[in-house]
This record gives sequence, C-alpha cells and structure tokens, in this order.
Amino acid sequence: MSNDTHDAQRPGARLSVALLQAENQRLRARLDAVMHEARLNQDKMRRFDLLERKVIGADSLTALVRTLLVDYKALFELDAVTLALVDPLYEVAQMLESQGAGELLSQGLQCLDSERRLQGFYTMQAAMPVLSGLAAEHAFLFEDAASHSLASVALLPLVHHGKFMGSLNLGSQDAQRFVAGSSTDFLQRLASLVAVCLESALATERLKQAGLTDILTGVHNRRYFESRCLEEVTSARRSGAPLVGMILDVDKFKNINDTLGHPTGDEVLRYVARLIKAQLRGSDMVARYGGEEFVVLLPATPQEAGLEIAERIRRVVAAQTVPVKSRETVRVSISIGVTLLTVQPEATEAADAATLMADMMARADKALYEAKEGGRNRVVVAVRD
Repeated sequence: MSNDTHDAQRPGARLSVALLQAENQRLRARLDAVMHEARLNQDKMRRFDLLERKVIGADSLTALVRTLLVDYKALFELDAVTLALVDPLYEVAQMLESQGAGELLSQGLQCLDSERRLQGFYTMQAAMPVLSGLAAEHAFLFEDAASHSLASVALLPLVHHGKFMGSLNLGSQDAQRFVAGSSTDFLQRLASLVAVCLESALATERLKQAGLTDILTGVHNRRYFESRCLEEVTSARRSGAPLVGMILDVDKFKNINDTLGHPTGDEVLRYVARLIKAQLRGSDMVARYGGEEFVVLLPATPQEAGLEIAERIRRVVAAQTVPVKSRETVRVSISIGVTLLTVQPEATEAADAATLMADMMARADKALYEAKEGGRNRVVVAVRD
C-alpha cells in the first residue's frame, strides 16, 4: 500500500475530504440559487421591457389605461390591477366615454374628485411605492377585486413634475409577492414612466378636444359631428341597428341678437346647449352645427324613443327662462326635425356611408323646415320619400 493511499485512509484525511465535498455542495447550491435569481430577474426585466414598450406605444388614453389594467395583469400574473386617478372635473371619465371606453370605469379604473384619499398612503416628498399586506384603508382601491382574497399589495404613486396624478395599484393572493422592505426599483421606474405617458395622453386628448369642440357652447363642433356621424352610419349599416338624427334650431334667434345684442345671444346658445346635453344619454352626441343650429345623434335608438327624447328637449327648453346679464331672463323655444336611418339589406352595398349620412341630414333638415313653417316650438318627424 502506498503512502498516499495510507494517508487518504487516515480519519483526519477522510474528514477533510468530506468537508470539502460539503463545501462544494454548499457553494454549488448557492451558485444555483444565484443563477436562479438571475434568471428570474432577467425574465422580470424582459417583461418590464415589454410592458414599458406597450405603455410608450399606447396611442390614446384608452389604449394606455387598457394596457395598465389588462396587459400588466396578464404579463405579471397578478390577481388585481387597478388605477385610481385624481379627476375633480370628471375630465378623464368624459374623455374615455367619448372614445367609447366608459366601461373601464367599472373594470378597475376609478376617477376621484380629490387626492385626499390617496395621498395618505405615500410620503409625497419621496413618492415611493408602498408594499404591504392588504389593509382596510386599501380596500376601496380594489373594490372590483374583493373576491380575489388579496394578501399583499403594491401601491405606486403617479407623480409628474411634482403633480400627484393618482395611484397604480397591484394585488396578489401571495402574501410574499409584495413585502415591505423589498426592492422597488422596477416599480419606481414603471410608476415614473406611467405618470409621464399619462400626462402626455391627457395633453393629446385635450388638444383633440379643443379642435373638436365649439368654443362658445362647449359641446362638439361640426367637424366632430361629421366624423362621428360617418362612424355611426357605418356601424348602423353593418349591424342594422337604428340611428336617430336631429337638427334643432333656436326659434327667432335673430330677434334676440337684434334686440338684446350678440352677447345675450351667446348666453342663450350656451344655456340651450347645456339643456340639450342634459337630456341625452352617455352614448348620445350633441354638436353645434352652425349659428343657432344644433345636431344630435342617438345611436341604437328606435324612432319612437328618439321622438320621445326630442319632445323632452323641446319641453325643457320651452319651460326654462334663460338667465342673462343684460336683463333678468329670456324665454326661448326650439324647433326640431327628426329622422331615422334605416338601411335595407339590398341597399347596403349600393349606398356608401357618406351618401347615407347626407340623405339622413337632408331629411332632418326638411323636417325642421316643416316645424318652422308649422308655427315653431314643434317636433316634426321626417317622412321617407
């Protein structure tokens, strides 16, 4: 037996080998853990990168909100994602409703009239994400996710140029998913990006609204109406759903301008526009068509229902006295021409949307003329030729 073999069989040598093997195993386990953590971080970075590209690429306020509420939840396998925005003038909600995305208000988006309920969660100077278990004061942020039995949450403050805009809120059934003291680098970066993109989306929507809004009355302008009308006619032609159109004209408006002055006439138009808008549903649309004329679209509305709405508008306007600065009150009335777009299956291919829209508006205008000739303060329904 050689000396080397003999030495290896000594008790001390065998212990050293065992210790080395144990140390090797410990180091390998540690290396495996580090590699596993590195792979997890790499995967997390990949998903964050994908989410960031989606957020940056969102081409509208609606697309941005959907990316946060839907894509974020799916990408990171979260049990809840909600968004609470400070919206005291209901501006965000109106923008989304005008884009046909009002359902988001019941799918995880909240528009709050004040920042008070949110600011208490954060140290505003630092604007750091909050990671914790689900506390009672967080419950209102996850109302639509109450059934998920959330065990941990991450609340991300959205702050841009010192302006607190709201909170992006993440929830998980895993109590260890969001733990106080954990690193929040990724979440901070995401919150900053979302705040910037949100402010940009709002600014873009405001510019669009400014270009599509009548400055005097605050309702939509003719440009918006013509675009929206084409969309609604196209949709009605495809689905077969009824579409009601109206032209409304303030009676004897020239007399108001001539006797009381144009500033009073402007006040009358603003007041009438508000009265008309107040009688409509969220899916309906009113625009100033020109001068003292307004137009209304009622999608997916039968003629009988459209006639009821027109009569209600007429009655409300006639019953009101318009407060003006030059005198105590002014009484006005309106005449309304109503028409229904109906598309026969055989005509679907023959008539394009623009032709159908022009025909619909011509019939409404003819009905309005009949209402004027018939004594004003009337509603007349167009009869198809």
